[in-house]
Amino acid sequence: MSICAVIMAGGSGTRLWPLSRAAHPKQFLKLNGKGTMLQETVKRLKNLDVESSITICNEDHRFFVAEQLREIGKLGSIILEPIGKNTAPAIALAAIQSFENDPILLVLAADHVIKDQAAFERAVIDATPLAESGKLVTFGIVPHEPHTGYGYIKKGKAENVGFVVDQFVEKPSIDLANNYLSSREYLWNSGMFMFKASRYLEELKKFRPDILNACESSMLNVETDLDFLRINEESFLHCPSDSVDYAVMEKTEDAVVVSMDAEWSDIGSWSALWDISEKDENGNACIGDTLLHESYGCYVKADDKLVAAVGLEDLVIVDTKDALMVAHKNSVQDAKIIANKLKDGSRSEWELHREVYRPWGKYDSIDTGERHQVKIITVKPGEKLSLQMHHHRSEHWIIVSGTAKVTNGEETFVLSENESTYIPAGVIHSLENPGSDFLKLIEVQTGSYLGEDDIVRFEDKYGRV
Repeated sequence: MSICAVIMAGGSGTRLWPLSRAAHPKQFLKLNGKGTMLQETVKRLKNLDVESSITICNEDHRFFVAEQLREIGKLGSIILEPIGKNTAPAIALAAIQSFENDPILLVLAADHVIKDQAAFERAVIDATPLAESGKLVTFGIVPHEPHTGYGYIKKGKAENVGFVVDQFVEKPSIDLANNYLSSREYLWNSGMFMFKASRYLEELKKFRPDILNACESSMLNVETDLDFLRINEESFLHCPSDSVDYAVMEKTEDAVVVSMDAEWSDIGSWSALWDISEKDENGNACIGDTLLHESYGCYVKADDKLVAAVGLEDLVIVDTKDALMVAHKNSVQDAKIIANKLKDGSRSEWELHREVYRPWGKYDSIDTGERHQVKIITVKPGEKLSLQMHHHRSEHWIIVSGTAKVTNGEETFVLSENESTYIPAGVIHSLENPGSDFLKLIEVQTGSYLGEDDIVRFEDKYGRV
């Protein structure tokens, strides 16, 4: 029986602020490997008998997903959720999409780290016969410490290589977590699953027919848009929100847990990232240009400047181009509170980095004033910005390197290094990189309003009109 990997790539990851932000969350970052967390998740399947994949993400992150999967040659199907409705509906969309072949669905989160690849593969192979027989498998992580940040699964009687799920347990107190660890009857709830598409839909129909009906309606008129499958937005908006644990796994009589001892982490905080990072002789995990003296047990990440630390212990220091966070490792869970305060205060740092990625490349806002903004724009070879116009700002483009094909009003022309053009407010324009190298330019904006929503698009190869 074929296996279809279902990659859950939603979520905002605010507990890893300021690195992870709403518009660029942790699953699309390189946190613990050569690739992004999404890419590492997909590459983890290389030795398994996985015939197809479905990645589920939200509208705002669609180009991250497509570009990162294309980079590793594993594009597959990409389903866009108009709004996040938790894991039960997301998995239902994948099950409906793949129902014709009724594969085994291997459901994985895009933001987990698994260091022991062989142990992961063994657990999946062990679970396959159980899934084939109609069981709904969840993977339980063998705990090596009392952890209060994870849910737990209590093992029941043996079922082949797994165990019947006796009970799902919410995040415990430290005393309960110690009891769970010493009893050896409990596993961490990993949020990874394996079951036939048909069996999941059968159980969802039994326990949450409202979710199933909404998802089936959402999949009736799926539209193909570039690399993406767009579901019916109106139908999905009426879908209840629920997790697969609450909707199905805690209610079904066929839930089985398979143990996995694979050095797993969901990277739910900066301290969790420190746990799995390489450390120096003083227990410090340092990334980027850092210099430490008489400091112990720290996590220090420098983005574009030297970060020095003297006489510190058990601190997390994360420096990005537009924000610096310093926290004690015991308090890093509260990074999300800072992100929420920024959001409540209408500050952009909760959502965007100074460097913003677009499907055509990226821009870095290096200076902003009341009536001006300066950006460094990088356009990938062969890519093109939309044909657009601004009501409130003018733009001056100066080419730094590469070749630019520019439409400025009625004229279209080519600019090279050190050449420039001025685009008054109200003039239709576009920018394209016709060359084989990256195009880099400086954009100087002036005007009464410089917000990104002052863009009127007329044509766009990425469907953003």
